Amino acid sequence: MPTPLFYAVAGKILDVEGQRGAAREPTITLTCMKFYVAVTDDSWFNYLHALSPLPDEVNFWTGIPVREEPGTPWLFKLHAPNNFIVGGGYFTYYTQMPLTTVWDAFGPLNGVDSLSTLQQRIGQYRKEAISLTTSIGCAVLSQPFFWERERWLPVPTDWSRNIVSRKSYDSETSIGSQLWQGVTQRLPRPVSQLGESVPGGFGKPQIVRPRINQGAFRLMVTDAYHRSCAVSREKALPALEAAHILPFSEAPTHEVRNGLLLRADIHRLFDLGYVTVTPDYRFLVSKTIHDDFANGREYYALHGNSIALPDRLASYPDPTLLEQHVSEKFRG
Repeated sequence: MPTPLFYAVAGKILDVEGQRGAAREPTITLTCMKFYVAVTDDSWFNYLHALSPLPDEVNFWTGIPVREEPGTPWLFKLHAPNNFIVGGGYFTYYTQMPLTTVWDAFGPLNGVDSLSTLQQRIGQYRKEAISLTTSIGCAVLSQPFFWERERWLPVPTDWSRNIVSRKSYDSETSIGSQLWQGVTQRLPRPVSQLGESVPGGFGKPQIVRPRINQGAFRLMVTDAYHRSCAVSREKALPALEAAHILPFSEAPTHEVRNGLLLRADIHRLFDLGYVTVTPDYRFLVSKTIHDDFANGREYYALHGNSIALPDRLASYPDPTLLEQHVSEKFRG
């Protein structure tokens, strides 16, 4: 069966399932929906809108923690006097990370051209000096969309000038339904149903299962392993990297279960097959490190150790992917 598509109509979700063979009427499921209008930095919007190709995820800076369900739509509202909704995206993940880690994860998808610009912009909002180790709130949004000026939506009639962060709406209310109708008329295309890949699962159904892209993957894996290398227990964040067990070209998913948080040198050795992790979560080191480099004492000291695992079983590395790495990548 082809992948279902979700269409939004008047704030409801239409689940349209295709089927091979004879044509048939679509199966339609209606579900009410909560969504947000979030105040957006104008320069952030303009920078991302101008990117080509358009990004598949963005980092929305926010000083207020987010506890919403993954998949919740967020709409971008510019600062006054531009009282318009200008696009949106789908909430994927929230965390707080140091500025350098955020830049490494998203780069220009932070809505700025450099780390120094990001540091300056955050400092302007906080009205204080910001260091490269200062943590900022990151709301990762997937499948963002940006509208041209002629398609901007006026803010709802109940929007207050005192709102500085975001306001929730529900498609079951009169104002919420009217607003979401305007949004659906401007959506560029139906969005594909995507697999359940965000830790914590999903509660109330939303318009889309958010896609986990590279930036979100890095933050989610970093948090899952408590910001510590699974093998060496190193905690210096600049030295840590979110590693794919199998490369994206072979396993096209950024699922947390296809990830390990590793120190940069161990990550490199893992990708080259000089080290591996077994399906029972033991770290192995190939004898070829010594053969090829006449060294490796530090790594052999870790040989056979159990790796540190996430708290949640759903975030554990996939044993099937680990077995594939051992059998196909590891040098033995």
